[in-house]
Amino acid sequence: MRMNWLIAAILPVFLTAVLPASAQDWAKATLEKSSRHLEWVTVKAKDRAVKCFIAYPEIKNKATAVVLIHEIFGLSDWVRSMTDQLAAAGYIAIAPDLLSDGKDGTSGYKDQDAVRKAVSSLPPDQVTSDLDAVTSYVSKLPAANGKVAVAGFCWGGSQAFRFANNNSTIKDAFVFYETGPSTDEQAANINAPVHGFYAENDARVSATLDTTRDIMKKSGKTFEPVVYSGAGHGFMREGQAPEASPKNLAARDAAWKRLTTLLHKL
Repeated sequence: MRMNWLIAAILPVFLTAVLPASAQDWAKATLEKSSRHLEWVTVKAKDRAVKCFIAYPEIKNKATAVVLIHEIFGLSDWVRSMTDQLAAAGYIAIAPDLLSDGKDGTSGYKDQDAVRKAVSSLPPDQVTSDLDAVTSYVSKLPAANGKVAVAGFCWGGSQAFRFANNNSTIKDAFVFYETGPSTDEQAANINAPVHGFYAENDARVSATLDTTRDIMKKSGKTFEPVVYSGAGHGFMREGQAPEASPKNLAARDAAWKRLTTLLHKL
């Protein structure tokens, strides 16, 4: 059942997603100007070594951590820039490269098409194992307060929903513009509140919200979706790009405010 959900979530994205390599030069440039401590770490997950990018806030107290699950584009410059933005807001943010394979991970693939194919083929149990290991790692850092939330974008959004069902230690789950559970089983073990961020102009995903609401309600789970007017799929990334449309920009700003407000309540 979990495999069916994963396939249903990723195939439309695989078929439609387009992200030229040069499209994120602005994200890389912003990241390079950061004054915060940024580093690469390797987390052991069973027989795998998961390469992760982590950003630390400049605060005096221990911080809540956020695990960021990348889009179908793999661990991109934009996802890394999101870790820094969360660190600027006061959180430890870690983004695992789920394509870690003992080589170069995402950067070792020849082009975006190869990355999309690889991400779409990731075994669900492996993804869960990697995320479990990363969550355990970041929760035990000396600078962490032990609380861990998960946030995922596009393909990573469906994975954030799955992970909330598979890991009982997660405090909050933030799902950005991707489908949720389609069966009661896929929501049965969710303990954390799930906060959804959706685009009005993204019918492939938004058309499934009623089903997700019904399943979560039937299972007695907390699900709080917000649909952003006029926004399109991927608005968190597209809303930051230099050529961002007014609707995507507004949605991104509103969603960022909501995300950080919710994190502050943990």
